[in-house]
Amino acid sequence: MANSWWEIQVLCDPALEDTIFWRLETFGCRGTSNEIKGYACLVSAYLPEEQAQLLDLAALSLLLRQDALCMSLSPPAVQWHLIDEEDWASNWKQYWHPMEIGDQLLVYPAWLPLPEEPGRHLLRLDPGVAFGTGTHATTQLCLEALEMRLGYEKTDALVADIGCGSGILSIAAILLGARKAYGVDIDPLAVKSARSNRELNRISNKRLVFELGSLDRLGKLVDEPVDGILCNILAEVIIDLIPHLDMLAKPTTWGIISGVLLDQAKPVADTLEQHGWIVATLWRRQDWCCFNIRRS
Repeated sequence: MANSWWEIQVLCDPALEDTIFWRLETFGCRGTSNEIKGYACLVSAYLPEEQAQLLDLAALSLLLRQDALCMSLSPPAVQWHLIDEEDWASNWKQYWHPMEIGDQLLVYPAWLPLPEEPGRHLLRLDPGVAFGTGTHATTQLCLEALEMRLGYEKTDALVADIGCGSGILSIAAILLGARKAYGVDIDPLAVKSARSNRELNRISNKRLVFELGSLDRLGKLVDEPVDGILCNILAEVIIDLIPHLDMLAKPTTWGIISGVLLDQAKPVADTLEQHGWIVATLWRRQDWCCFNIRRS
């Protein structure tokens, strides 16, 4: 089947939800969603067919069962099947609804009619295959931290978003008052999605720039040190990036870092401190945490 996707569904104890999200993201899944089914949670995720064979999916199922046993919880029920691209594009959308985040943001699916009086900054989004819908704990933590940084007084902040995904954090930064934001991602589909979402929110491409790449590309894009650094990706990648953040920073630069499970927090914090950063606060939601950092 051309342009087919694996739909992976995991029925689990709600206490396993965060661990399952992490496993699925590490596996390379996109467009993850969840819903409550009675006393259980159904997590759905999508993966291009060519990225996994049946043995890979069986290994993933085994890892999910082992995670549950290590936590003394009932093993989840895992199933998968192939769907075509059109079905994938619409299947996950039925589970995603408008979300109020913090005091000022309303993350709003692009395919819904516009609300008459949102009463908040309206962040319209169609993430496509990119990570970042606002439903995941790490994204929510980052958005709330951004609001604390930018949302309560006039700002002239210049912001860099490493691993921008759907562009949700960069767009939120602009809506909350940042002067300009740069977002980069190594996935060309994420960059395409972020640019599309920039247009949805009627933000100029001179004020919000999305490019393919990582830190090296950011170093070429920005012509001055940034005020804030956003990074919501996997802990292993964050640890590798931290020694190179100096190229973007000045003495007053702050950062918001997430995508880190609680049991991964110490090595991330240690690496930050070794490279001249102070963890000002550490916010937690479920099994995930968000670092609010500044230069030492």
